[in-house]
Amino acid sequence: MRRLPATPLIRVMMALLALGGLIASARGEVPPTHEFTLGNGLNVMVREDHRAPVAVVMLWYRVGSIDEPPGMTGISHMLEHMLFKDTKHLTPGDYSALVARFGGQSNAFTAYEYTGYYQQYEASRLPLALELEAERMTNLRIDPEEFQREIQVVLEERRQRTDDNPNALAWEKFTGILRPGTGYAHPIIGWRREIEQYQPDMAQHWYERWYMPGNATLVIVGDVTLDQVKPQVERFFGRIPARPVPSRPEPRQADIAGERRLNLVLPVQVPTLYMGWNLPSLRTAEDPHEFYVLSMLSGVLDGGSSARIERNLVRGQRLAAGAGASYQGLARGDGVFVVSATPNPGVMLDDLEAAIEAEIRAIAETPPAQSELDRVRAQVLASHVFGQDSLFGQAMELGYLSMLGVDWRLRANMAEALAAVTPEEVSAAARRYLVAQRRAVAHVQPQVSEATHDE
Repeated sequence: MRRLPATPLIRVMMALLALGGLIASARGEVPPTHEFTLGNGLNVMVREDHRAPVAVVMLWYRVGSIDEPPGMTGISHMLEHMLFKDTKHLTPGDYSALVARFGGQSNAFTAYEYTGYYQQYEASRLPLALELEAERMTNLRIDPEEFQREIQVVLEERRQRTDDNPNALAWEKFTGILRPGTGYAHPIIGWRREIEQYQPDMAQHWYERWYMPGNATLVIVGDVTLDQVKPQVERFFGRIPARPVPSRPEPRQADIAGERRLNLVLPVQVPTLYMGWNLPSLRTAEDPHEFYVLSMLSGVLDGGSSARIERNLVRGQRLAAGAGASYQGLARGDGVFVVSATPNPGVMLDDLEAAIEAEIRAIAETPPAQSELDRVRAQVLASHVFGQDSLFGQAMELGYLSMLGVDWRLRANMAEALAAVTPEEVSAAARRYLVAQRRAVAHVQPQVSEATHDE
């Protein structure tokens, strides 16, 4: 079964998905959405969308890789694997066989801030989906031999995704210096040497610590009504006892870390430049308006063919073969602003870095035109208004915001909040946040073979 660890790309996509959903909702396009909490603390979100006789069920837990102590990196992901194995009433293979027999789809994902499981069926199969997730919440059984076999599966996954992928390995090393001293600095899948030392009781302890009704959000989206759903949720989850939810400190950086630089030589095909800045997220900003300002700043730099990076560095000066910027401001902890670029042949990474800095300096010194902000707003609207068409996308948005502690009803003000951003505020944000003492930089160079030297 393929599972989906949250790669940087997935994180960006989810952030954009949430952003797009927020804007679409501001246009009055959000279907009826209900929220209630069971007596044991389980939070339930139900969205009615009757366009097709299908329902998506997702169960999200507030635990991810940022919660893992040294020596246990990746244990959230390992536990996710084990929850497709033995439980009190299911043996390995039963879960997938049941889902397939009734025409469903299922998978799971582990990220920095959360772990999630989902199923999608024809809507009448809702009771089956709920029963399977309730079983998963309460009845894990870890067989030591199965656990050891699954360690090899995870190690192979890590080998394919990262160890044998030089670009992914470069990104992993860059993220190690991007948010130092936080749980974001280690990979979601974990360090290889720590995975090799996992013991069954580590996963069991992690399960008992975090998998409980009060630490989860159940999201149901599709051809359902609240009157249909609520009794079913009570039937399968209401009997699960409440347990105390452990304290979960916010993953804030202690101070501005100062400039960090990394020079890597790896078997990549082409050089790559990574630049990242530490700055607030929607949750940690002193004024939430900063989130919208920084989103606009990202769009001015990178938002299609008329954005500055594409227009000036890719097509204009022809310094970069490709480049992009993103603001990851939907996070439980602080956010980051990341620029990545691949130089054209013959262009040095130092020169490309200087050109990107020049683009940032230009915004800091001269506010962008109002027409640039209008373009960004229109582009975000155009790109993401269709996000609401997908039941899966809607469920992801609701669960994602719930895990971050962001009220999904904030969406009502999204379009107005973006419209309130001024060019001067975008310029001020560049001056305040995109500065050297908040910056991490990685230069990734291809290895030069001995044969190349001889030539």
